[in-house]
Amino acid sequence: MSETSGPAVFVIAQAETSGGSSFGDSTTPPANAHGVEIATPPGEAHGSNFPPFDAQTFPSQLIWLAIAFGLLYLLMSRIALPRIATILEERHDRIADDLEEAGKHKAESEAAAKAYEQALASARGKAQTIATETRDKLSAEAEAGRKSLEAQLSEKLAAAERQIGDTKTAAMANVRGIAADTAGAIVNELIGTAPDAKAVEAEVDKALKS
Repeated sequence: MSETSGPAVFVIAQAETSGGSSFGDSTTPPANAHGVEIATPPGEAHGSNFPPFDAQTFPSQLIWLAIAFGLLYLLMSRIALPRIATILEERHDRIADDLEEAGKHKAESEAAAKAYEQALASARGKAQTIATETRDKLSAEAEAGRKSLEAQLSEKLAAAERQIGDTKTAAMANVRGIAADTAGAIVNELIGTAPDAKAVEAEVDKALKS
């Protein structure tokens, strides 16, 4: 203990006698064990090395690094990561719900489209049936009208034929009388005597029949 304390006491005494200032004055250059002043390097004139680069502070730096890392790990594991996991889970659930809802809407739209196609096919079938029934009804009505018109025309034709026959018969009767009178007058003019009316009518009838 005496070997190490002797030079230190000597340095302190030398510093007090040489400069008259207190120990630790930054203006007094350091001295060695024999009282010889040691020149301070230019970079160390106003302080020591940068603390992070000082090898003497490495153990404390490592300790504080371990403490900071542990606190950061606890903070992340207890607070940040659970919140992030909760947010991700909620987002996953929301996406799953959205996908499920989209699937439901897709199924509903497909069902609606299928129902629309079925309704459209049914409407087309009904329209075709109505068109067929209407065409058949119109054809039947047209056929009935045609038959009714043919019947009316047949009746009118028969009536016209009967009228023509009656007119012909009346005309033929008039022709017979006119022919008989004409034949009697001609015979009377030729022979000067009126012929027998029945004989003249018989000759006229024979001529008309031929």
